[in-house]
Amino acid sequence: MKGEHQVVVRNNRLQIKLTVRRNLTILQGNSATGKTTLLDLIAQYDEMGAASGVVVNCDAPCRVLSGRNWERDLSEISGSIVFIDEDSTFMRSHEFAHAARNSDNYYVLVARESMAQLPYSVDEIYGLRNSTRAAAKYPAYSRVYTSTYRIYGDDSFSGERPELVVVEDSNSGYGFFSALCEKSGIPCVSAGGKSRIYDVVRNCDAKSVLVIADGAAFGPEMELVTSLRRFKNVKLFLPESFEWLILQSGLIGGREVRDMLENPADYIESSEFFSWEQFFTSELIAATRGTYLAYGKSDLNPSYLQERERTAIEGVLPDLGL
Repeated sequence: MKGEHQVVVRNNRLQIKLTVRRNLTILQGNSATGKTTLLDLIAQYDEMGAASGVVVNCDAPCRVLSGRNWERDLSEISGSIVFIDEDSTFMRSHEFAHAARNSDNYYVLVARESMAQLPYSVDEIYGLRNSTRAAAKYPAYSRVYTSTYRIYGDDSFSGERPELVVVEDSNSGYGFFSALCEKSGIPCVSAGGKSRIYDVVRNCDAKSVLVIADGAAFGPEMELVTSLRRFKNVKLFLPESFEWLILQSGLIGGREVRDMLENPADYIESSEFFSWEQFFTSELIAATRGTYLAYGKSDLNPSYLQERERTAIEGVLPDLGL
């Protein structure tokens, strides 16, 4: 499954609208905003159709997955948007992560708490916001309109110099950013994985820390890492991935690359890539194979640190103070 899909669910009192563009979308936020109601309405429509009084508009089938027979039921669902409520404990299991990874569905998960076993994007964590519009002729009959908003917005950067830079892992991205930091005289360390960033930042002596990680799969870490802002100045630079930055830099030419970067959802097949970071890595490796920019995930090709190439990549970075 690929592409961006708008889901509109409504009855005579409520309308809920959301856009699904990746294989994992997370709904969080306060109670009584419509998260569970959304799933109830979809389930009613799935069971009774128009007789339910519910209308579901989407260009892909919408299904609700629940119960102890979820594995059997999921094996029969394909090319659909699958909604799961947080009461379904299987959603947090490694068995579900494996099944989702090997399916061609998109998933909308209602979950107040983070789910470390799933690589969801920081950009696809949403809350629901309600507004009411009363009918002009019959004001007593009003409909609640519910839409989504991103819970985690993008950090702004003003060139403030951090005391420490923490990079998610020790691969090519770390090689590039550590070289930038060395030039600026700023300490740069690898966290050794996204799940270790919280401990590294919490235990370091620095009060001003820049964290650089792959936003495409960093969603599960956001709650813990942003909680550190209570006592430290923590800035988060979360591009899709380092490979995405290289593709954005213009070093890899071609109209197809530009089109893909403008509308990645139209190119990324969910059954092949569980995370967009995997897709951008695959695209970059394929596009540079056999050239002087041949890309490897584990070790940075020194060509990317040459002045022209380094400057091109720096050109798509915000002013990080490096």
